[in-house]
Amino acid sequence: MTSPFTRPALICNTQSGSHDEAVRDQIAELCRTHGAPLVATFALPDGDIPDAAALKAQGIDLLLVWTGDGTINAAATKATGWDGAVLVLPGGTLNLLSKELHGDRPVADILADALKGEVRRSAIPTVVSDARTAFITIIAGPATRWAEVRETMRQDGLIEASRAAPDALDEMMNAPGVRIGADGKTYPAVILTPTTAGIRADGILTDGTGDVLRHGLAWLGGDFREGPSEPIATCDTIVLESDKPISLEFDGELNEVASPAIFRLGTSAVDFIATA
Repeated sequence: MTSPFTRPALICNTQSGSHDEAVRDQIAELCRTHGAPLVATFALPDGDIPDAAALKAQGIDLLLVWTGDGTINAAATKATGWDGAVLVLPGGTLNLLSKELHGDRPVADILADALKGEVRRSAIPTVVSDARTAFITIIAGPATRWAEVRETMRQDGLIEASRAAPDALDEMMNAPGVRIGADGKTYPAVILTPTTAGIRADGILTDGTGDVLRHGLAWLGGDFREGPSEPIATCDTIVLESDKPISLEFDGELNEVASPAIFRLGTSAVDFIATA
């Protein structure tokens, strides 16, 4: 079967906890059987994420990014100026962008549809700040400390994570929160999600012991967005303020910015493939 793409390349991370050589072989075989064998594999952490010049030099027209959300962000950012398309495959812990573009489906099903041309290709909405761009979501506020606990659990196990959890709980409950504008309600964290209608802002709620427990489980168990929250606004520009520097998580990567911080709706500079 002939694919509409002829020169795909793969980005993967051999040190990722979800990396599976059998799946990697399956990706390569699917490309071969559709008449589009992989022309390059960029295997992290030893290899480098290719930039637009490298992708153009090898004539790559489809970039398979089989990694976590943070690496997807880096790959799409470095590909700015390239006229190919990015196909996100679930290869990380949360796989939020993959689920948004394809639903909760396995690698082989997503890739087979893409290679058959059963796709939509377009730019996607983003959230742009002075620090960086998010393709999936930004979490702003002291509750982002739970991301460190989640990473500790992933790398060192539950016992080490349990030692870090009390500090994250204290930070979420007692550190200065964030608000939209000077007079807005203060939250332990605000979640910013890019949509075609604007940036959707949701404030997480910690009104009781049950809410706090649900947030901890949501952060440690997978999708932090499953914790209790309330919608605040949807608009093209969001200004967040706090009484201290604002902790941020951009697509799974931690950062910090001064208050106030401005976030604007943007559009990705590269096209993404959607199969859902």
